[in-house]
Amino acid sequence: MTGMRLATPLLALQQGYSTMAVGVLLALFSVTQVFMAIPAGRFTDRHGLKPPVKISVVMACVGAGLAAVWPTFPVLCVAALATGGATGVAVIALQRHVGRMAADTNQLKETFSWLAIGPAFSNFIGPFFSGLMIDHAGAMPADADGFRATFVMLTLFPLLAWLWIRNIREKPIAPQLPEHANSRVWDLLHEPMMRRLLLVNWLLASCWDVHTFVVPVLGHERGLSASVVGTILGSFAVASALTRVFLPWIAKRLQEYRLLTGAMIGTGLIFAIYPLVDSALAMGICSVCLGVVLGVVQPMVMSTLHQITPEHRQGEAFGLRIMTINASSVLMPLMFGAAGAVVGVSLIFWVMGLAVAGGAPQAWRLRPDGQAAEHT
Repeated sequence: MTGMRLATPLLALQQGYSTMAVGVLLALFSVTQVFMAIPAGRFTDRHGLKPPVKISVVMACVGAGLAAVWPTFPVLCVAALATGGATGVAVIALQRHVGRMAADTNQLKETFSWLAIGPAFSNFIGPFFSGLMIDHAGAMPADADGFRATFVMLTLFPLLAWLWIRNIREKPIAPQLPEHANSRVWDLLHEPMMRRLLLVNWLLASCWDVHTFVVPVLGHERGLSASVVGTILGSFAVASALTRVFLPWIAKRLQEYRLLTGAMIGTGLIFAIYPLVDSALAMGICSVCLGVVLGVVQPMVMSTLHQITPEHRQGEAFGLRIMTINASSVLMPLMFGAAGAVVGVSLIFWVMGLAVAGGAPQAWRLRPDGQAAEHT
């Protein structure tokens, strides 16, 4: 999906589509996840890891394969729906499975930190190699053959994922008791900690969307090649992955709410600086700094979510989280595209930076009740 998120907007821009159209295209990566997240979470609670991942592999291969055969804007939209939905289903299944492997809170944070290295690594592999393929696989940089070769390459990645996961042994599935039959997903929102956590996660996830959307647009405006744009996005992913390598050690010494609060403040500061830099090197440095700051977010959010959710509804809770952030991701690129066309992309960075820094007090309020009472 990360490779598709780089290749499809670049192809759309090359074909003459507007920034608004690119915003629509990027929003479609999240549309399917919005509608599939809750059913996928419930399906995962009932069937475990492998069945939902198998469905995801088929969806992703079909989406990328269609783009390789017919690289037109309508088909790119279909590919975005398919690969985005596939990723959402797989993420829910993996997070539920890995959370159930942990024996205690410290191991929970450590396990989610290791799991989070996978998406961070994907955020490097997808954009970096897609950029190289676009520039070098065709007779000329960024020609039709280069984009087709990129989509073919991306079709193979889900198959590799299935080869690695097919022999994993699963833990027993929690029984579905009669009193669980009438539970509704909105019941989870009755818990204040859940509402607060979803708000913090939404703000920080929106920062990923801003970065993914604005960097290709800035790169296109400044005449940077697809390889350079891919490298800038890839440097963000590498920094995020390296941060998560050290995160288990850090998490033993700092609780989740402290790391999340620091991430929100740091992101706001970086977003204030990012639009002011012009060179590819400076953009790369900002991208690395942002990757370091945001690299701590997902493991800490998942650890907190796992702790505040009943075992038989963990997949559903993960689905609620996916639905929440992706409902935003559907609307945010549309807003980014409209705002970018009117006032420029710099203002997008500044507004989002102000919003995420302003949400830092909500992250601080995620501290455990005992500490909350102590501070009070």
